[in-house]
Amino acid sequence: MTDDRTLSTIVQTAGVQKSDTVLEIGPGQGSLTSKLTAKAGQVIAIELDESLAASLPKTLNAGNLEVIQGDVLKFDLSTLPRHYKVVANIPYYLTSNLLRILAESANPPAFMVLLVQKEVAERLCAVPGQMSILAVSVQLYYECRLGQLIPAELFTPPPKVDSQVVILNQRPKPLFENLDSKLFFRLVKAGFSEKRKKLRSSLAGGLGISRQEVDGLLKKAAINGDRRAQELSLREWHRLLRSYQKMTVVSAPYPTNT
Repeated sequence: MTDDRTLSTIVQTAGVQKSDTVLEIGPGQGSLTSKLTAKAGQVIAIELDESLAASLPKTLNAGNLEVIQGDVLKFDLSTLPRHYKVVANIPYYLTSNLLRILAESANPPAFMVLLVQKEVAERLCAVPGQMSILAVSVQLYYECRLGQLIPAELFTPPPKVDSQVVILNQRPKPLFENLDSKLFFRLVKAGFSEKRKKLRSSLAGGLGISRQEVDGLLKKAAINGDRRAQELSLREWHRLLRSYQKMTVVSAPYPTNT
């Protein structure tokens, strides 16, 4: 992405100020980086390519820029100050893993403005009826909205698909108190394990329990078993989790004396 107006819009959308520390992922030749260093207090750019990482500080010569050569998926986010922002143009293959790591980190970003493929942006901000594991994973922690649509011809070389800005604002407080996130996502993954099937079937197979047990679980959560995973809202997944937790407690074996 080298279009000057689009790059400026991305930085403006992120509301970057001198008080901000910005994490940029995959800065490449620094088109976006140069805009960020002009506005932010500090920019930390993580670049996987060794040659690009070595040349970027020389190209920009910005005192508030730190370039780290490495894999962002292995980067220690705890080294960043709290309430940092992420502004980046990220490739499709990295999106799911990266957002999961960022959102579930002990030091998650307060705000993210990402340029991703249009299809990915729509998946991230999906509503019940079109939900996915990715949408559930991100929306549990962030409020999501779509930003500017970026046509393919503004990229060099132009990709085959358009891109779109997605804006993720960290929820001011947890959506659900005392959430067992590991169990929550176990349930969600079970529901989406066979997404063409009805919840009754996919949950039974994904959780390894009988359909009768699933019917009881769904009944207690007031969810129709004929629905499919993509139709459920986050609050319905949470109701399902609470019912599942009660069921597992009831079915747990009593301790025996030895």
